[in-house]
Amino acid sequence: MTTTTTPATAQSPTAVLRRPVALPPEWGRTPLTVVMPTYNEAENLPLMAEALMGLDMPGLRLLVVDDNSPDGTGEVAERLAERYNTGGRTRVSVLHRTAKDGLGRAYAAGMDQAVADGAAYVLQMDADGSHPVEYVPQMLGAALSTGAGFVIGSRYVSGGRLAEEWGWHRKLLSRWANAYVSAVLRTGLRDVTAGFCMWRADTVTAMRLPEVRSNGYSFQVELKYQAVRAGCTGVEIPIHFEERQIGASKMTLAVQLESAILPWRLRMAGKRR
Repeated sequence: MTTTTTPATAQSPTAVLRRPVALPPEWGRTPLTVVMPTYNEAENLPLMAEALMGLDMPGLRLLVVDDNSPDGTGEVAERLAERYNTGGRTRVSVLHRTAKDGLGRAYAAGMDQAVADGAAYVLQMDADGSHPVEYVPQMLGAALSTGAGFVIGSRYVSGGRLAEEWGWHRKLLSRWANAYVSAVLRTGLRDVTAGFCMWRADTVTAMRLPEVRSNGYSFQVELKYQAVRAGCTGVEIPIHFEERQIGASKMTLAVQLESAILPWRLRMAGKRR
């Protein structure tokens, strides 16, 4: 398959892969762990697990990180592990946390565990269906074909799209927020706020997750900023971001305020180093 890229440079260590490389069968055996934080996602989780387990990727595992969901998501995750862990293979595992401690800390705990358990790549993925499963092979193919330290499923490169259900004001706000963060941090990334990201194991280590300050959705921004500062290269591929079909969004005013303040905190901290 032919690819079109924007070459990375020393000043902008990122690239855009507009026609992602198809995943050869042998690449599907690459140890890849999908880290999926959950809080009250009992209805969505079985759908996501079924879709992921249905991919022709024998090396793929799912790690559910549940924050003691009152709707029984943790118990649902354990039943899924019983269903899919057959023939001596562990394909689904569960990390139970005792309290709702924030998206960032849930991801940090899951990503660290995935690398410790031998994952060569770690994929951040929401449990609400907004990140379509069909892009997972393309993201791994992009990572392996380019050698990039991380791959972003991007809404803001050519071919990427936001959910059709979103109104114009919500789309405008999303684009403005991404442009604002990008202008402050100057990462060279088109979709610095994206939550659908694949990381090479050594990139996860380089980001020093225990030192990450943010906890909500701004965690996504801080990860990419730390990766770029550590000299890791990134690739963005276009995706169609979907609207969740079941349950309610967990985006609160406090989360939005943290996201607005964080870029300046990161930039000032960077200047002091």
